[in-house]
Amino acid sequence: MITIDNLNLHYDKTAGYNTRKKTGKKETSTQVIFDLSLTINEGEKVAIIGPSGAGKSSLLHHIYQQLQTSAALCSQRQGLVDNLSIYHNIFMGALARHHWLFNLVNLIRPFKQDLNDIATLCQQLELDQPLAKKVDQLSGGQRQRVALARALYQQQDTFIGDEPFSALDPLMKSRLLDTVLARHKSVIMVVHDRELAITAFDRVIALDKGRLVLDSQKQSINQQQITALYQTSAVA
Repeated sequence: MITIDNLNLHYDKTAGYNTRKKTGKKETSTQVIFDLSLTINEGEKVAIIGPSGAGKSSLLHHIYQQLQTSAALCSQRQGLVDNLSIYHNIFMGALARHHWLFNLVNLIRPFKQDLNDIATLCQQLELDQPLAKKVDQLSGGQRQRVALARALYQQQDTFIGDEPFSALDPLMKSRLLDTVLARHKSVIMVVHDRELAITAFDRVIALDKGRLVLDSQKQSINQQQITALYQTSAVA
């Protein structure tokens, strides 16, 4: 599905991500990924873990840029439009599937089928709120589920998520993860919950200070290895 070969990724506050370091007199970019190589095959369920500042979101951003037309992204920033309803925010995930005129009419006066489809999706995500409710009136956990619903509504084979359940309790997190895994052929997700990473995913990738330090199938790793990674980073 995707192969990355010796990736060196830099981030610039004004220019965003780039794979080449700037050569001007004043250096404004920071290297966030160092000499990283990996291959992710179609059908894999991959968790990306690592301490804060390890480069997880940067790697995920790069992967999404390579797969953009065939992947649905659920990012930490959410990208919700506060003054629009739950329905409108979720339906925006389907804009690329329809003609612009269909989208315009459906956003002004939603069609019954789309209302039913989105209502069903919200039920599956345990989002028990009126679809007409504006998202600026929702809690943090509810907003996360709206962002998740919009990504699921894209109906892509690949789901890319950057800690999409961080504001949810462990039981809700586990149930929603099961939904994501069941609805997508391939999943690549930054995961904060280390135990969840090694129990729910096929493969675990760990980063530390922008470098790949672990890449194993789940049956080959254990919680002690993961704990040691975070302890070593904290000491350093």
